[in-house]
Amino acid sequence: MEPMLCPNCKTNRTRFNLIEQRPVAVKLHPQTGEIEQEYTNDSLDPFHLPYRGPSYRVQCAACGLIENQEMFIKHAQHFSDMK
Repeated sequence: MEPMLCPNCKTNRTRFNLIEQRPVAVKLHPQTGEIEQEYTNDSLDPFHLPYRGPSYRVQCAACGLIENQEMFIKHAQHFSDMK
């Protein structure tokens, strides 16, 4: 883990929530929204792309902003370079 700084409130460097993202690939019934089928990464059909997003996101525990971890890290790096 690297130092982070919230780009929104610009003061929080210590209190964060790490939000795990666990995607579930599904096929829904178009009228009811019921799950018709769940897929694994090995059994996706040709029209279903696998999830390619981050495994987790970060929430500032002071102001509530939710972003990718890189946003918080880059903001911390930017402000440490200015010192």
